[in-house]
Amino acid sequence: MKKIPQSDEEWRQALTPEQYKVLREKGTEAPFSGKLLHAEKDGTYICAACGNPLFSSDAKFESGTGWPSFDEAIPSAVKQIPDNSYGSTRTEIVCARCGSHLGHVFQDGPTKTGKRFCLNSVCLDLAEDESK
Repeated sequence: MKKIPQSDEEWRQALTPEQYKVLREKGTEAPFSGKLLHAEKDGTYICAACGNPLFSSDAKFESGTGWPSFDEAIPSAVKQIPDNSYGSTRTEIVCARCGSHLGHVFQDGPTKTGKRFCLNSVCLDLAEDESK
């Protein structure tokens, strides 16, 4: 696994400007712009900041929202934090390992879990499963 930067300056050096804005400053990438929105390869989606495994490709679904969506996280991979910013109540998702902002989870998913983890592509990398 990647070493986790400790200082703000180390994070700035480790991440691209867009990654820094989203992962460390809780920004949001533009909808329908993310590199992993339409990814269909098998594997594990990992935190772009620290390499922590977050979501299986089996949990990914097309939500029509413009961001990669998943119906469940890998157990203990993310933390959920109440978010009352911008006049709405929602739940922020952060990486359990490095605390980086990933997106939000909503209770309107179409699968049996009823959840829609709505993630920024810039927060993720796909570790492809070469055995499939």
